[in-house]
Amino acid sequence: MAESDAGNVVMQAEESGELGELGELGEPGEEGDGFEGTEMWPDAEGIFRRQSQRKKPRVEYREMDEQLERLTDEEALSTEKFPVLEYSSESEQSEGEEEWTPSGLHGAAFSSRLSATRMSKLEKRCFSDIDRQDAKNQKAFLYIRNRILQLWLDKPKQELTCDMAVAGMEHAYKNNEALVRRVHAYLTRHGLINFGVYKVTSQVKKNPLRVLVIGAGVAGLTAARQLQSFGSEVVILEARDRVGGRIGTFRKGPYIADLGAMVVTGLGGNPISVLVKQIGMELYKIRQKCPLYESTGQQVPKNSDDMVEKEFNRLLEATTYLSHELDVNHVDGMPVSLGHALELIIKLQERQVKEKQISHCKHILALHSQLSATRKQLSETEQQIRETHTHYETARNVPEPRSFEDEFEYRCCHRDLLAHFKKFDDLIEQQEKLELQLVEAEGNGPSDVYLTAKDRQILDWHFANLEFANATPLRTLSLKHWDQDDDFEFAGNHLTVRTGYSLLPSSLSEGLDIRLNKAVKKVTYKASGGAVTTVSTTSGKSETFEADVILVTVPLGVLKESTLQFDPPLPEWKNVVIQRMGFGNLNKVVLCFDRCFWNPKVNLFGHVASTTASRGELFLEPKGQLVWSCG
Repeated sequence: MAESDAGNVVMQAEESGELGELGELGEPGEEGDGFEGTEMWPDAEGIFRRQSQRKKPRVEYREMDEQLERLTDEEALSTEKFPVLEYSSESEQSEGEEEWTPSGLHGAAFSSRLSATRMSKLEKRCFSDIDRQDAKNQKAFLYIRNRILQLWLDKPKQELTCDMAVAGMEHAYKNNEALVRRVHAYLTRHGLINFGVYKVTSQVKKNPLRVLVIGAGVAGLTAARQLQSFGSEVVILEARDRVGGRIGTFRKGPYIADLGAMVVTGLGGNPISVLVKQIGMELYKIRQKCPLYESTGQQVPKNSDDMVEKEFNRLLEATTYLSHELDVNHVDGMPVSLGHALELIIKLQERQVKEKQISHCKHILALHSQLSATRKQLSETEQQIRETHTHYETARNVPEPRSFEDEFEYRCCHRDLLAHFKKFDDLIEQQEKLELQLVEAEGNGPSDVYLTAKDRQILDWHFANLEFANATPLRTLSLKHWDQDDDFEFAGNHLTVRTGYSLLPSSLSEGLDIRLNKAVKKVTYKASGGAVTTVSTTSGKSETFEADVILVTVPLGVLKESTLQFDPPLPEWKNVVIQRMGFGNLNKVVLCFDRCFWNPKVNLFGHVASTTASRGELFLEPKGQLVWSCG
């Protein structure tokens, strides 16, 4: 498969230069939700490439990624190493080039998903008086906010009180104690400081608010801890006999494996980085190398692997161009899926291959036609040379002194003979050139197919990997919106928890009033409060809980099944959204072996299926230290 075989859509996407320009995604530091002020960098060609999920570099924080990648496994296991926020100048870099990673106040803002140099939209609303003031006062606000974040992140195992925040300010800002207290209250209220599992040192002011939280997953546990820290009376209702929701760790003898969530997808800007320090989560860096193997056990050659992966990324770029530049997101009023778009582009590529073959055949026919015409001219010229040479010899043999007419005839024949010789030489040169072009054309024809059978199998592996990342077939993914979260990815290596991810919800549940085996069947609510009806999953007994506020944190899949009734029913617009949003399913199989018979330095390997229909069956096998063995 030649690189030049990419279709028109791919070529247009690359040549336009519009696939990933900063102007398309927003200038660095542009206000918006999520990562305020996140800077993004293009690759060497100025294009933001969506690469294979297997080996995808996160372009938002490339400098930090490169530094984290250089950590050894031992350093990666140390919680003190994350996040790595410091100025550094590596000797191996070119002279005068300094690698920048956020540190100090900038690092604190980065880790909290905020811009260090400008107020977020929410801050502008909550501190409208500051927003209306001059740049000097806004800079004072930003310093105070970033400094409080830094104080919290430096010691996240204990509460950062307001007095501690005031004491931690530089002398020039201590006089502005009122603003420090306002900012501290704001950051606390919005969960940017004093969250997670930490030692509370101040007296919690109780309030009469009674809260019921439905669901003891990470969302419910985190919300309950925050509400409880604000003085509310909180009760959590959970249908299972354990906490954690989709986080569940399998433990059998020396074996440990996470059945649900298992990967910390980067620590840069990730709130998990605070919990890592708070509860001592032992992390292991996932090595990104992922060799592919065919069903026969043979490893896919590296050149084929790299070539198809590059084409996979080009196809994704083409879908982005198709969606965002050409606005081809609906056909006959129906939304186009990512899978449909990919197959459409593949067909366009295949058609272009056929068109190239036809064009190549026409080119060869044209060369043959030119060569045939040249050879015909050569034959005619050769005949002319013979005839002219006969006349020349006759005129030359006339005895001297020749008459005027004889001399004229002799010279004319000599001139004509030289002209024919020159024409003959030119035609010989033209014939040799055409023959050479013909040999090159016949020996360097375009590919017979866009993808060979083996290439398509490898491409299907990448499609399966993409389906795994989204937990649904590509045909159900929206072409326009499937990758909308990519701009908010966390920086740094992907990691797993050596002792099992369930350590997280287990730690978050400490000190909370959690009622297990309480399956919620009905939620009755009104302006002044509500009630929740539950059924015990063990005894079948029905029970009612009343509260001022009911916080529902159940998964989208539960809401889609309509097993949870609301009285009055949820608004129609909300029900429509619940039904329209997709909720995928992913099956994970854990195999335990008595001994390690694989390469322990490789965490993952891929299985290339023989058919498109079976591409997602056991396509990716985590091994080694991703499924922990303590033996």
